[in-house]
Amino acid sequence: MKIHEYQAKQLFKTYNIPVPLGAVAKTTEDAFRIAEKIGKGPFVLKAQIHAGGRGKGGGIRIVNDLGDVKDIAADLLGMVLVTPQTGEEGKPVQALLVEETLSVEKEIYLGIVIDRQKACPVVIASAEGGMEIEKIAATEPERLLREEVDFAVGLRPFQTGRIFYGLGIDPSLSRKMSTIILNLFRLFVEKDCSLAEINPLVVTKSGELVALDAKVTIDDNALYRHQDIASLRDVNQENPLEVEASKYNLNYIKLKGNVGCMVNGAGLAMATMDLIKLVGAEPANFLDVGGGATSEMVKQGLKILLYDKDVKMVFINIFGGILRCDTLAEGVVKAVDELVIDLPIVIRLEGTNVEEGRKILAGSGLSFTVATGLKDAAEKVAETLKRIENKYESRKS
Repeated sequence: MKIHEYQAKQLFKTYNIPVPLGAVAKTTEDAFRIAEKIGKGPFVLKAQIHAGGRGKGGGIRIVNDLGDVKDIAADLLGMVLVTPQTGEEGKPVQALLVEETLSVEKEIYLGIVIDRQKACPVVIASAEGGMEIEKIAATEPERLLREEVDFAVGLRPFQTGRIFYGLGIDPSLSRKMSTIILNLFRLFVEKDCSLAEINPLVVTKSGELVALDAKVTIDDNALYRHQDIASLRDVNQENPLEVEASKYNLNYIKLKGNVGCMVNGAGLAMATMDLIKLVGAEPANFLDVGGGATSEMVKQGLKILLYDKDVKMVFINIFGGILRCDTLAEGVVKAVDELVIDLPIVIRLEGTNVEEGRKILAGSGLSFTVATGLKDAAEKVAETLKRIENKYESRKS
C-alpha cells in the first residue's frame, strides 16, 4: 500500500528523520494558514498523489509571496495531475503539502528495498540525488552504493560508514548520516515496508541533513499488524476496479487491452496474458481469483471484468485444483444470470471436477464458448475477436 508524502514524513518524524517545516492542506485557507505559520517565504506547494514526477507535471510550485499562496493552492487543488508515472489518465489532487524552502548544498538519494533474488533488504544510496534512480541504475550503475543486510544481524555501523564515505560528503556529517540511515532501516523493518525512500536527502548550506521528499510503501500482507497505517489508505488514488476487487480478496490489476482475463494462480495468469498477445490481442487486466476462491468471489470477479469499458470479450482460463471447476462454473453462471451481458465469453476448464463444470455451463441455457485445451482456447479467442472486429467494421460502413 502506498501512502502520501506528507504521511510518510509524519512517520519519518517518529523515527527522528529530519524533514522540512510544513503541514498538509486540503483547502486554500489551510494552505494560507500553514504558510503564515511557517513565516517568511518562499514556500513550496506539493501536490499529494501516489506517483512520482510531480515536478515535471506542474504539481510542485514555488511561491515567493504569502499573498500568492491561496491562488496557487486553488490552481493545484482539484486538478488531475498527469506525470510520467500516472499514465494519461492522471491522478486527482485533493491535498497539498505546504513547506518551507531550504538552501540546498547537495542532493543525495537514499532508499531501502527488498532484493528478491537474494531475499534480503538492500540499502541503496547515490550522490546523484533528485534524479530518477532507475535511469542511473540502468545507465551508470557504478554510481550506486549497495549494502545488503542480513536480517539475523541487522544493518551494521560499518555498513552505514561505507555508504557515507562512498557518497563523498563533508566528514563532519558522518554521525548525522549514519543515524538517518539506521533510523530509516528501523522504520523499514518495524513497519513492514517494501520501499522506504528519500529522494532527495539534502545537505543544506547550514550543514544539516533533511529529507526533502519521502516515499513509503507498506507490504499489503502485513497491514493487519499496522491498523494505524492501513487507515491512511487513499482509495481516490487507486483504480476504482482495483479497489472493488480488494473488497473480495481478488488480485486485480488494470491493463490497457481488450480481453478481460480470469484465472486462478499467478503463473497461469502470466501464461494466459502471453497467450492473448500471441493471437494478436491485448490483455485488459490481470485477475487471479486464487486457489481458494468461492463461487461468490468468481461472480464478483466476472462483474469487475464486465465493468471495464475497454473489455470486448472475456477469457476464463481455470485449472481446477483447490478451486474446483464446478465451483468456477457456478460462479460464472450466477454472474451471467444477474447481469446483462452482451460480450462473448470463452472458457477453458481443466482439472478437478472438469466434467461437472462443463455440464453446469452446458445446462445453464446461457451462451458460452467452451474450449478443450490451450491451443483450442487461443484459436477461439482469435476467432471471437475477429468476429467482433468484423461486426464493428460493418457497422461503420
